[in-house]
Amino acid sequence: MVRDGIPELIEKAEKVKVITKILEDKEYGESLVEKIHEEAEELALAIKDNTNPVEELADILELLNASATFVGSSIEEVEKERVKKFQKRGGFSKRIMLMGEDKSKLLDI
Repeated sequence: MVRDGIPELIEKAEKVKVITKILEDKEYGESLVEKIHEEAEELALAIKDNTNPVEELADILELLNASATFVGSSIEEVEKERVKKFQKRGGFSKRIMLMGEDKSKLLDI
């Protein structure tokens, strides 16, 4: 799956006619998820190589916008949900990695 303007850009640059198809709902939903995975891998490489991770984040954000619309929501609704989860569970800024549980040290909570 490509951004909406890519076929036209290819045609202009390569002087060829591209063949495209419009995806049905099921294919589109699956393609959005697949593309998010692809962009997440590109983000991981960009972070590792220190080569413009912001560009990859922008691609992921665009896919999140499209995904929100696809499921009948909006990026604003997604943001509200993010804030609710942040308030309940926090974010990821403390860099905590859960390594397991120590059952020998049960807490009285």
